[in-house]
Amino acid sequence: MLNVNLTGKVAVITGSSRGIGKGIALIYGQAGAKIVVSSRTLSACQEVVDEIEAAGGEAIAVACDIVSKPDCANLIDSARKAFGKIDILVCNAALNPWYGSLIDLPDETYDLCMNANVRSPLWLIQMVFPEMKERRDGSIILISSGAGMFGLETLGLYAITKAAEMQLGRNIAVEGGPFNVRANVIAPGLIDTDFAAPVKALPEMYNSIMSQIPLRRIGTVEEVAGAALFLVSDLGTFMNGHTMMCDGGTTIYKPG
Repeated sequence: MLNVNLTGKVAVITGSSRGIGKGIALIYGQAGAKIVVSSRTLSACQEVVDEIEAAGGEAIAVACDIVSKPDCANLIDSARKAFGKIDILVCNAALNPWYGSLIDLPDETYDLCMNANVRSPLWLIQMVFPEMKERRDGSIILISSGAGMFGLETLGLYAITKAAEMQLGRNIAVEGGPFNVRANVIAPGLIDTDFAAPVKALPEMYNSIMSQIPLRRIGTVEEVAGAALFLVSDLGTFMNGHTMMCDGGTTIYKPG
């Protein structure tokens, strides 16, 4: 019978000490998976581990700066040392270091953002793919953004990296498909996290954004986490190379 039980699975989730990543860690833990919680701050990761364990789950905390390849390697090695394998990889951690025109973009800022948002997920995929291929089972999720679907005046660099993530997911899906290694992308719209707090604090901006969302509200972390659970569960096993827009309909709506 098809179900969403992840008992026996091991999931590595970057950027999972807060926000969407934490939401995914919690829901995977509730579904029975063993969780590797990761972000730059070990103490913040441990708080999520404590929450998972308090609910009866099993998890470990591993600090990782995603722009460091040795840190990424240590994350994967630590997961294997603790749990013996990796069944699920969720690349959620990302940076947005530039708010402005691409014309004025410094080279070093471009490198930082591309390294964090595109090269780091590729590193991690390269590290887990061989075992998934050999086992003929694995699921990879990239957390992109609805920003990757638009031209943006001030978030252009971030949008470029998020569009690249969508293509990365498609390519890995093609390479992994024959070995039952699936790769999918989730592209959230505005979600009720720390990132949305400045927008919510400005009524005029907030109301303008709401008018562009058919559901007339922002999303919740739990709604994105639910999509992530579907993609790695028995219910999502024919999903491969797909970018799932979790944005309340923003990308299909042109206000008239």
